[in-house]
Amino acid sequence: MDLRSRVEELMPRARDELADLVALRSVADPRQFPPEECHRAAIWVADAFTEAGFATDLADTPDGSQAVVGSRPCGREGAPTVLLYAHYDVQPPLADDEWRTPPFRLTEVDGRWYGRGAADCKGNILMHLTALRALGDDVPVDLKLVVEGSEEQGTGGLEAFVPEHAELLRADAILVGDTGNVAVGYPAVTVSLRGMVNVVVHVEALPSELHSGMFGGPAPDALAALVTVLATLRDDDGDTTVHGLPGDGRWSGAPYPAAQFRADAGLSPGTVLLGSGEVADTLWARPAVTVLGIDCPPVVGSTAALVPRARARLNLRIPPGVDPYHAACALSEHLMAAAPWGVDVSVETEAIGEPFRAATGGPAHQAMGQAMETAYGRPASQLGQGGSIPLCTVLAETYPDAEILLIGVEEPQARIHAPNESVAPREIAHMALAEALFLRDYGTGSG
Repeated sequence: MDLRSRVEELMPRARDELADLVALRSVADPRQFPPEECHRAAIWVADAFTEAGFATDLADTPDGSQAVVGSRPCGREGAPTVLLYAHYDVQPPLADDEWRTPPFRLTEVDGRWYGRGAADCKGNILMHLTALRALGDDVPVDLKLVVEGSEEQGTGGLEAFVPEHAELLRADAILVGDTGNVAVGYPAVTVSLRGMVNVVVHVEALPSELHSGMFGGPAPDALAALVTVLATLRDDDGDTTVHGLPGDGRWSGAPYPAAQFRADAGLSPGTVLLGSGEVADTLWARPAVTVLGIDCPPVVGSTAALVPRARARLNLRIPPGVDPYHAACALSEHLMAAAPWGVDVSVETEAIGEPFRAATGGPAHQAMGQAMETAYGRPASQLGQGGSIPLCTVLAETYPDAEILLIGVEEPQARIHAPNESVAPREIAHMALAEALFLRDYGTGSG
């Protein structure tokens, strides 16, 4: 039986196992979900890869999460080593009432499988497993495995673990299964990732609430001050304007047509797109700040009083070439300098992630390009991604001779991190076939 037929035969099992994984509420934040859910997911992953021939173990990382690590030598002298990466933790589901299906129950709607983590990143775990099962015992490379348990939280557990256990995960090629394609049926390897800085900006304006009728006007209020500060982060075109950060980058890879972006984001044709450059410029080559949340009195239950304090959580994405620590300082200084009316503004840095640009042109990249073209019937493209995977920079620094390939089942319709996340089953099948072809051909030198 050829690999394509074997993958097709395995897809019902992949669906059942993805349902099992999605049912585990593995959000790596004990404030929101029990830590036992992550531990159960780690055990599930370890057991599945053990059945696939790996010697596996659970490794404690410095942020308290557990990574599944494993190895499966092929026994062939001189065989290259390939490290497979994914993560089993997921984003919180956000508002359940915005989901068209239960977030932790894999549900098929219009040919897609819906559920939190269905694409990011549990679908990629099934991509790896299906590829390995399709190959069976005929894998001509030494395999290593790491499946992370806290990637979505950005707390850096695996980033700290890797340099301290460098030999455990050393490889010639690293398949980072946490990105995806241009669109369903259009394969791609991601070659650029934005870094990120998460901060919380605090505004203190008054010692306590004051009656808005008696004191409103002369007395400052923290919420209005916070809005004023946040408004300085974008100009009239919608470009992010953080003092000290360049805002004129240009993307040199494949373009992202505005019409395609509107369709992928579900925007109406008349929606104004932000930024003064092309979509690919603003998405992959320039800083972009997002207000993730604001703490202030809710509308329901609010009173006629001046707000004494407020805070907001911000996410700044930065392109390759921008140092994240410099960006964190620039953002903090910008926010504090924008403080109006003498209010006190302080900034707490939560997390920092390095941007990443992959080296391309090596034998692993060539083999993957050919494998994707065979699997999909069309050439693969090279993409940038607006998301951040700080681990990639750590891997590149720890293993400077390794080729890092970012691939996966995620694509714009997957709506990762948002309500109604889903995966296209055909993407799991095609990417599993591409990975199986890659492992076979890279290991034998026929790619």
